[in-house]
Amino acid sequence: MTATPRTYWLEHAWLGTHVEPGVALDMTDGRIAAVRTGVPAPPPGAEILRGLTLPGLANAHSHAFHRALRSTVQVGSGTFWTWREVMYATAERLTPDSYHALARAVYAEMALAGITTVGEFHYVHHAPGGAPYADPNAMGEALLAAAAEAGIRITLLDAAYLSSGFGRPPTAHQSRFSDGDAEAWAARSSLLKDRDHARIGAAVHSVRAVPAEQLSTVARWAEERRAPLHVHLSEQTAENDACREAHGCTPAQLLALHGVLGPRTTGVHNTHLTAEDVSLIGGSGTGTCMCPTTERDLADGIGPAAALQNEGSPLSLGSDSHAVVDLFEEARAMELNERLRTRTRGHWTAAALLRAATVDGHAALGWDDTGVIEAGARADLTTVALDSVRTAGPPPRLGAETAVFAATAADVRHTVVAGRHVVRDGAHTLVPDVPGALAQAIQDLRA
Repeated sequence: MTATPRTYWLEHAWLGTHVEPGVALDMTDGRIAAVRTGVPAPPPGAEILRGLTLPGLANAHSHAFHRALRSTVQVGSGTFWTWREVMYATAERLTPDSYHALARAVYAEMALAGITTVGEFHYVHHAPGGAPYADPNAMGEALLAAAAEAGIRITLLDAAYLSSGFGRPPTAHQSRFSDGDAEAWAARSSLLKDRDHARIGAAVHSVRAVPAEQLSTVARWAEERRAPLHVHLSEQTAENDACREAHGCTPAQLLALHGVLGPRTTGVHNTHLTAEDVSLIGGSGTGTCMCPTTERDLADGIGPAAALQNEGSPLSLGSDSHAVVDLFEEARAMELNERLRTRTRGHWTAAALLRAATVDGHAALGWDDTGVIEAGARADLTTVALDSVRTAGPPPRLGAETAVFAATAADVRHTVVAGRHVVRDGAHTLVPDVPGALAQAIQDLRA
């Protein structure tokens, strides 16, 4: 992702602490070379971004194929565990080609929502039945190619998924997820390589899916590469109960014992934690990725995000199952969930929520030079309209509050990645018909 030198003029820009009117960005080779404030009119030849321009958004937790479940899983009642059976049936139908088509459309949907980087938590590795493809990373490569074609960055979080529960082998549905053991997972994952638009990270699917004695292998793989490491953590009380029965401790304590927690690690959900767990996660610098729209859709519960952050855990946000793809909704849902839980308001400022959706989200995915509008940063931007039926009225100086508490993904007008328009005036420049691509990919998957 490179770009020729160019200048963008931002009508209003969020600079991390405040909204600044009239900002010119000089860009070279996909990075911001200079930020010039006090520029009341567009310089000659500049690209004009009307509205409020934010750093590009980071979707820190995605399962791209879950997009095919949207609406279909809303029929009837049930729990996370009944939803999971529908998810397994969808995963069973994926091929490298069908996954590429679906993920390309999903990532294009993300670009339309202002997302410039996605963390793809990837565990569908092999053919149905568990046999490797001729290219053992055919499925992962399909995701990397899909992100490139949709014009966004990706961190492929290649997940170790080795068992169906504590001491139990994978089920038939899970056979294509498993490499057999962590050493085999590490050998396959090592074949994946970073590229301009992509980083390779690691994931422990969950403590129930990776035997305790093999957790350190995954942690060591990530440590040696200084790569991000993510893990589904305490999403369900049943997992906590089973972990205590098998190991006499909570999942967070088990991860700590085996060297999984730390500043490059992110726990996804972190929903059902003890006070000791919260201190352990925060004290180790382990991040927390909250996925409120999925957590409420699956009736998971409300995690202690405020307590985790107070203990030192950086927060990021993800759309996870893609019940909706809208990082503004994820951001405000985190605050509004906490209001419901505590019956008090104002747990995070709009600035803090935007930080979770931008710079801290990117850091959780290994993109430490992304998510801010400043010289030297990657030139990734998201522009939100301030004149839609949702955003019209408030003064521009309150643009951060408007974006977080009123805007939706539909208000994104422009998305810029590495200095080039991926979305211009609400239209994707690389995928001409995103709704059609989504519909076709899902229809083909169901055929």
